[in-house]
Amino acid sequence: MLGTLSVNQRAAILSIVLLAVGLLVWEAAIPAQKAAEDLTEYERLTGGGAPKAGIPPPSDVIAKAWEQLSDPFYDAGPNDKGIGIQIGYSLFRVLSGYAAAALVAIPLGFLIGMSPVAYRALNPFIQVMRPISPLAWMPLALFVIQDSELSAIFVIFICSIWPMLLNTAFGVAGVRSDWVNVARTHELGHLKTAFTVILPAAAPTIVTGMRISIGIAWLVIVAAEMLVGGTGIGYYVWNEWNNLDLTSVIFSILVIGVVGMLLDAAFAALQRGVAYVE
Repeated sequence: MLGTLSVNQRAAILSIVLLAVGLLVWEAAIPAQKAAEDLTEYERLTGGGAPKAGIPPPSDVIAKAWEQLSDPFYDAGPNDKGIGIQIGYSLFRVLSGYAAAALVAIPLGFLIGMSPVAYRALNPFIQVMRPISPLAWMPLALFVIQDSELSAIFVIFICSIWPMLLNTAFGVAGVRSDWVNVARTHELGHLKTAFTVILPAAAPTIVTGMRISIGIAWLVIVAAEMLVGGTGIGYYVWNEWNNLDLTSVIFSILVIGVVGMLLDAAFAALQRGVAYVE
């Protein structure tokens, strides 16, 4: 029976089986944990220790997901907003900083890739700036910009720019010279050559850099929102942890993973769309 299925179908079945087994093991492990917690509570009451919060079972997480996703856009005040609103704030910050980074990184990457002089001049600055953690810029951004929203967007800009810049430069520099020579033979200008020859040839590499950047940006925004607070999925995680609501924390972690997967899938589709066969 399984032999007649495609590789993708068999992989999907295996994924579902692994998920079901993992959830069952997790659910089954909770009673033993609760028994240990009861013992800890008894020791606390008798002077033997402090209580410990336990990990909720998957059934509680599923119930929390149903509760949150049934009304994701409610707004009951500054510290009580639906998960849809929190994700919306995070996506706005990510896409704003990401778009600004693309506007800078792709043209600059073209310049670096097409000009050895520009590469040699800018490479030392790139190599110094690239390894710096994006969150290290947050205190400086807050001091200079004095706005938490713009500071978070700036951090996304910083973390997104390097993969796009380097991949664009690498893709442009790797375009076959005979293609460029043919364009020169036809007396195409530099701008027309860039758009009609170099850009289509370098597009798969450029989109790869964009795909890497969006993944990094989504990782960084969660940590940035934990620092600046207010709104966003990162703030939501931190706020629920402060409330000792581990069910909501686990639910939000899963939401972060799903949104990140969808962002990556969108750029994977774009990557397939610009791929070409020589």
